[in-house]
This record gives sequence, structure tokens and C-alpha cells, in this order.
Amino acid sequence: MSSDCLFCKISACEIPAEKLYDDDEIMAFRDIAPQAPLHFLVIPKKHIQDPAAVGTDDEALMGKMIRVGSQVAKENGITDFRLVFNNGAQAGQTVFHIHMHVLGGRSLNWPPG
Repeated sequence: MSSDCLFCKISACEIPAEKLYDDDEIMAFRDIAPQAPLHFLVIPKKHIQDPAAVGTDDEALMGKMIRVGSQVAKENGITDFRLVFNNGAQAGQTVFHIHMHVLGGRSLNWPPG
């Protein structure tokens, strides 16, 4: 856990979030600034700065993030959804703790605007 990381504080329940999933390794919670009718984040409880920092020992955890994101989308009635990872400020990353956006519930154009 990084003591100054927003998502580490959320995963430690020091900051409230609308949780959709929670276990020993992963948490999913609603995005506070949703960009689609369903928009939530999936984070590992282990602090990893960004996708570029994922190591070989994190591969199973990353797969679990995708599985949990898909499961939570389905539980919320969404079968068509987009998964997004941002790496770095120029790519739109604002919290430097790896997180996966899950967006659905409307048509999502490509490329994103």
C-alpha cells in the first residue's frame, strides 16, 4: 500500500466508495465521474503504478481483474462493454495506481473522442 495513493486508501476502506465487488486481491467500485450509464473501476489491492509496471508475477492478478470486470458488468445487466487501461498522464491516467475502467450501457464510438 502506498500511503498517499487514493486507490490504496479506497481499497483499505479509509475513503468510502460504492463497492460492486471486494475480495482479498481485487475491488470494483463505481466511478465518481461516470462517462457511461455503467462506469466502474477495477483495481488490485496491491499497489502497481500503471500497466507498464506490471511484472510477470502480476499476470494472474491482471487476468482476475478482467474476469471480475466482466462478471460485475454482467451482474449489472451489461453484456457489451469496453475495458480501458490508461498508462501515464498523456494517456489520461490521473490516479497512479493501475485501474481498469469498465464502461457500458450506451453505444461507445471508436476512436474515443
